[in-house]
Amino acid sequence: MNNLPNFRMMVVAALWSGLWAGLLLTAVQSIQVIPTLLQAEVYEERTTAHTHPDNAATQPHQHEAEAWQPQNGWERTAYTALANISLAVGFALLLSAASNLRGGISHWRNGLLWGMAGYTIFFVAPSLGLPPEVPGTEAANLKDRQIWWLMTVFDTAFGLWLIAFSKTKQNKLLGAVLLLSPHLIEAPQPEVHSSAAPAELAHTFIMATTLTNAVFWLALGGLMGLFSSKYQASKK
Repeated sequence: MNNLPNFRMMVVAALWSGLWAGLLLTAVQSIQVIPTLLQAEVYEERTTAHTHPDNAATQPHQHEAEAWQPQNGWERTAYTALANISLAVGFALLLSAASNLRGGISHWRNGLLWGMAGYTIFFVAPSLGLPPEVPGTEAANLKDRQIWWLMTVFDTAFGLWLIAFSKTKQNKLLGAVLLLSPHLIEAPQPEVHSSAAPAELAHTFIMATTLTNAVFWLALGGLMGLFSSKYQASKK
């Protein structure tokens, strides 16, 4: 029963942090990422039209059979915000659970360090092998990419933990090996690298996504520390 207040604090802090970090992510994406995505989708549609020029004439009701998706504008932004908030709350709970094994996140500055760790684990390390891709880019088998991504996240998380908190050189060395191992195996790649969008647009998308995720993770970690410290102060 003594752990119930701490658990409540974790959940409340994660909910508030996820809400604001998710909204911030949506705002930054609207400026940095979504315009690039929309441009890439235009190139993808042009490529599809050139590849299948008779689709419009032979399949007049094709669009009716396609899966529903939100329209560009406020509808797409609203669904993006909902997805981002849900994702942010989940990541906030993960950060909270991991940090509580080391005494919790006591301050927003401490939260920035945990946020940077999350950024490294969930974005930087996987992106070294599987960089963000714009629509219309050829990719390797989805299942193979998912397996490599999960392996990279697990190895990076465990490796960073050993390097940061282990007291023996052997365990720190093991942590370094874990950090390198997914990249020595290498990520699955398509047989032919090609993209409907220009290389400059793909590069812009990678840079925008990298910046956006950095802002998101630092904000999430900082907010977790801020809300956790405020909750602890209110209980004193």
